[in-house]
Amino acid sequence: MRPLRRRTLLVGAGIAGITLVAAACGSSHKSVSSPTTAATGTTASTAPGVTTAPGGATTTLPNQIFNPNNSGTPKTGGVLTMLGTGDVDYMDPNVSYYSIGYLGLRMWSRQLYSYPAAAGQTTSVVPDMATAMPTISPDGKKYAVTIRSGVEWNTTPPRQVTAADVVRGVKRQCNPTQPFGGQPDFSTLIVGYTTFCNGFAKVSATSAAAQKAYIDSNNIAGVSVDSANPLTVDFTLVHPVSYFTNILAMPAFSAAPVEFLNYLPASNALAQHTISDGPYEIQSYDPTKSIVFVRNPAWQASTDPIRKAYVDEIKVSETGQQTAIEQEILTNSPSADMEWDSFVPPNDVPGLVSSHDNRFNLQSEYSSNPYIIFNTVSPNNGGALGKVAVRQALEYGIDRTHLVQDMNGPNVSPPLTQILPPGIGGSSPTYDLYPYDASKAKSLLAAAGVSHLTLKFLYRPASAASKSIFQTVQADLGKVGITVTGVGVPNADFYTKWLEVPAKARAGGWDLSLAGWSPDWYGEAAASFFSPLFDGRVLPPTSSNFGLFNDSTVNSLIDQALVATSTAQADTLWHQADVQTMKDAAIFPISDPNLPLMRGSQVHNAIYVPELEQIDPTNVWLS
Repeated sequence: MRPLRRRTLLVGAGIAGITLVAAACGSSHKSVSSPTTAATGTTASTAPGVTTAPGGATTTLPNQIFNPNNSGTPKTGGVLTMLGTGDVDYMDPNVSYYSIGYLGLRMWSRQLYSYPAAAGQTTSVVPDMATAMPTISPDGKKYAVTIRSGVEWNTTPPRQVTAADVVRGVKRQCNPTQPFGGQPDFSTLIVGYTTFCNGFAKVSATSAAAQKAYIDSNNIAGVSVDSANPLTVDFTLVHPVSYFTNILAMPAFSAAPVEFLNYLPASNALAQHTISDGPYEIQSYDPTKSIVFVRNPAWQASTDPIRKAYVDEIKVSETGQQTAIEQEILTNSPSADMEWDSFVPPNDVPGLVSSHDNRFNLQSEYSSNPYIIFNTVSPNNGGALGKVAVRQALEYGIDRTHLVQDMNGPNVSPPLTQILPPGIGGSSPTYDLYPYDASKAKSLLAAAGVSHLTLKFLYRPASAASKSIFQTVQADLGKVGITVTGVGVPNADFYTKWLEVPAKARAGGWDLSLAGWSPDWYGEAAASFFSPLFDGRVLPPTSSNFGLFNDSTVNSLIDQALVATSTAQADTLWHQADVQTMKDAAIFPISDPNLPLMRGSQVHNAIYVPELEQIDPTNVWLS
């Protein structure tokens, strides 16, 4: 995740510090936020050999720091203040596909399954609204999930969340206004989903009434209310997969109240009329500026095993500056408890690591974050980026060691030279097709008959790391005769007005850009990288294939891996897809980073949840 399982833009964002994950997804969620620092391949809270240091600080792996500050008895009450530099992508559970979007949803929207803020379990799916793990048929194709009694919408009067609400939420995913970007994870897996969505695509993108009529009068064959229980939803798959329960933990599978159909998906009108089934409700939302979450009176703690909701109120400011936010938190200001869409500035990470500051966390993302996207359809330079040889020349001409130094060096930001990061099925063995070689880059360009390239680099000036990476790429490619110019855009526009709009790519608005990606689930999660990022048959905004990459061999390998009959077979096919995608030079991977987070010493039970790319606000308490 998010397009974190989403995009995570390490470079300033969505899922979007420098993390981007539809998302995903974690972006994914699946984009992540933006480039910050790099990670090793194991999440701190789930890594083997976890140890507890004096004072309760938990550490795992040489390059990771985990300081939850669990001393004392939990206290209820108070206002948690979070400071950031950007906003959610959409205030819509069935559409959001961005790590910061997922963070916001944690407060007010519940899922069937979720990831707990519990050390050692943060990448393990457990029941949330569901009473238990799914009941699965012997052939592995049918899943039945029952919702807990007492989970209610904050309507007047409160109303039980039902299986019909879940079915409605799944239908909303492929709306024609702003479809969920992670659909490639499951669109061909659920019986009837593609048929339903093909019909939905023909409905007006500007009429909420027309979309409501379509949802009310059409069904997804493989998603239905159980005939024996209105609190049980049944899912039927085309073929069995081992990770479908993980898919059900994606926020896109959240229940949707009938009232949501009165508004266009992902619209500001919907954002101003949200209905909550979580511990908090949205008191106010001023897009790109602030969000205030207050207690939801309809929420019953006894029905929620995921969120303790210790604090009474959560205030989010989205207009900060990365360095200023860190300084305010470091001084333990009462108006600066935690970060929102912000991370410790890269240059400050080494000092915090050496100082052993117990307010600092550095933990793995399980991500490729950031990576450089090549716009394969750019008309600039006579369409040069459409040539594989030219993209391969760029691969050789960019020095990854320089970029890793921009992110505090290899101990903090281990380099990544392939698509799948360590810890994801299919990621081994590690390989590097393009060791830095400026002479090789020049020769490839000459052989391709290309010279005097001028490339536009889309980036976010508000992110120190994003800006630094742009400048480094500019310098590196300058050495091989390529001119790189910057296209700086605000964080809030980076995805929604640029990367998610294929017309911008086709018009040559940009040639290179930065993105980041974390998986929509963990372990056997290669599908949540390749389907959203590299399947050329599904383009933004339905996917996060921002460079519009399309290769028939890669598409075929994706299809084969999705129906593999064993994990070993799937991993082999995903590795082949990895190698082929790198041969085609679709992207330039940089790092699998550790995410640097800071919070005030007054914040206790600070458990980092990879899906959120942040400490879970719904489980901290304040001293």
